[in-house]
Amino acid sequence: MAIVDLVMPKLGESIMEATILHWNKKPGEEVKMDETMLEIATDKVDSEVPSTVEGIVEELLYGENDVVPVGAVIAKIRANNGVEGMPVAGEPLPVEKKIAEKAPVEVPYQPVAVQQSEPKPGNVRFYSPLVLNIAANEGINLSELEKIPGTGNEGRVTKKDILQWVAGRREGGQPAGAVSIEQTAPLSTTASDSAESVGSRGETGEKAAAEYQGNVEVVEMDRMRKIIAKHMVESKRTSAHVTSFTECDVTNMVLWREKVKGIFEKQEGEKLTFTPLFIEAVVKCIKKFPWLNASVDGDKIIVRKDVNISMAAALPNGNLVTPVIRDADLLNLTGLAKKVNRLADAARNNRLRPDDTQNGTFTVTNVGTFGSLMGTPIINQPQVAILAIGAIKKRPVVVETEQGDSIAIRHMMYLSLSYDHRIVDGSLGSSFLAAVANEMENFDAGRSM
Repeated sequence: MAIVDLVMPKLGESIMEATILHWNKKPGEEVKMDETMLEIATDKVDSEVPSTVEGIVEELLYGENDVVPVGAVIAKIRANNGVEGMPVAGEPLPVEKKIAEKAPVEVPYQPVAVQQSEPKPGNVRFYSPLVLNIAANEGINLSELEKIPGTGNEGRVTKKDILQWVAGRREGGQPAGAVSIEQTAPLSTTASDSAESVGSRGETGEKAAAEYQGNVEVVEMDRMRKIIAKHMVESKRTSAHVTSFTECDVTNMVLWREKVKGIFEKQEGEKLTFTPLFIEAVVKCIKKFPWLNASVDGDKIIVRKDVNISMAAALPNGNLVTPVIRDADLLNLTGLAKKVNRLADAARNNRLRPDDTQNGTFTVTNVGTFGSLMGTPIINQPQVAILAIGAIKKRPVVVETEQGDSIAIRHMMYLSLSYDHRIVDGSLGSSFLAAVANEMENFDAGRSM
C-alpha cells in the first residue's frame, strides 16, 4: 500500500491560506474516497475537504486552529487501492507529538532561511487582506506600504513584517531589520486569527476578567461573528459613510411577478423571487454610474469594469455572508434567478465555496426579508456602496393621471444607499439611487420572461 499526501486545496483566486476547524478523522481510522476529512475556514466561509483516496489515515500534520497555506500537505493516507503516492521517510511521529513540536507557522517541508528582500522592480506587489487591514488601521498609505521589506515569497509583506514596521515607527526608530523564518510559502494570518491577534498586539499578560452586574448571560462570539464584528468596525473606520433614502412604486413589478412566477418555475425549474429583479435594475444603473462600482486605494480610484454583485444571505446560524454573482451584467433574468437561488441555497446549507464570496464590486441587501422598512447598511469593503431594499407594503398614495390627481393603493418600497463619501458625493449617490428607483418604477409589466 502506498502513502498518499492530502494537501490543502486551492480555495479561490485570492485565498492563500485557511484555518483548520475540525478533523473528522484520526490516525488509524478508515476513510473512503470523497468522505469529509476535515472542516476548514477562510475569512468569509467554512468548507469541507474530502479525502482523495480510500484507505487508512496514517498521520495528521496540523492541529485544529492551525493556519495552513494552500498547497501544503496536511495529512498522509495509506491507500488500499494501489494508488501511487509519496513514501513516508522513516517512522512517522504521533500526531500529538507532531503538533506539539512544530512551530505555529511551520509547513511540512524542509525549512529554509529566507532573508528580507525587496520586490523586483516593475512587479506589482501582492498584499494579503490582513496586511491591508493592518495598514488601514495604522494609517499606512500605499506609498509607505511599498517601502516595507517583505520576508514572504517574492518579497511579499507578511503580518510579522508590517507589525515590526509599526512597532519601529511607534518607537521613533528604524523598523526591525532582516530576520530568518522557517517557511517555504508566504504565510500571513487569516481574518479569523486577526480578529484575536491584531486587536491584542502591544498587550502583555492576560486581560483581567470583566465583571458584569445583575442577572446576565455571557455568550462567546463564534468565529464567524468575530469576523463580521471586525469587518464592520473596520469599514466604519475606513470609509466616510453617508446614507441617502428614497421610495419607489414597485406595483408593476409585483403584479408581473405574480402573473409569471408559476410559468417561470414550470419552464425554468427555478423559483422567481424579487432579488434577481432588483439586481437587474441595479446592474443597469451601475452602467450609467460606474463610480459606484469602484474601490479606493490611497489617493487612487479603482473603477471596476466587471460588475460582480454581492448579495447578503443568511447562514444556518443566523450570521450573514455575501456570496457574489460574477459578471451580473452579462446575465439575463433567468441567469440571475438561477445564480441567486444557487447561492442562497448553498448559504442556507453551509455549502458555499470560499471562491463564492470573492471579488464583489457592489452589494445588495434585502432588509425587507426580515420586515424592515429601511436600513442604514455598512459598506462591504473594499467596495464604495451598498443598497438596502426595504419591505414592500401596500399604501395609499397620490397618483397623477390625465384626469388629475387621485389616491390609489400601490405597492411601495423604501431604498437606502450607503456610500463612501471619499469619492461618492451626495449628488452622485442620490442620482444613482433615484435612477434605481426610476428603473424599478418603470418596470415593463408587459415584458416576456
